[in-house]
Amino acid sequence: MKQFLHPVIAMVFLAWSNASLADPLPQKVGTCTQTFVKEVSYRLASLDDNGVLIPTPGSGSAISFTNGGYQVSYNSVAAIHASRQDDPVRVCLTFIPDCSHARAGDKRGRVYLTTNLRTGSSWKRPDSSHQCGGA
Repeated sequence: MKQFLHPVIAMVFLAWSNASLADPLPQKVGTCTQTFVKEVSYRLASLDDNGVLIPTPGSGSAISFTNGGYQVSYNSVAAIHASRQDDPVRVCLTFIPDCSHARAGDKRGRVYLTTNLRTGSSWKRPDSSHQCGGA
């Protein structure tokens, strides 16, 4: 008798395995790591009457990764919106801002060059709409 993995169990396993296979974010400029797309969305969202978060099309692009990484843009980035959940990506750190003037722990504004390994497309965006010490 053939045994098949239940589709829901397979999806849970795939999500768990992608998260566990993801490398942490790179810490030095010029270094890269591999991770997976967690979610593709828009930069802004608002709550509807039921408290459900509704993405705002036209507000820019946002993407998060299974290793906790995040990139955002005020502009719509076609390569980001062509990405799908669980796509493998290579994330390379290209810039670290001088945060010596910011409050302790504020490290916003790091810029990453990301390549979607399924589509071959790349984009270069920061991890926040503002740099450290900003709004």
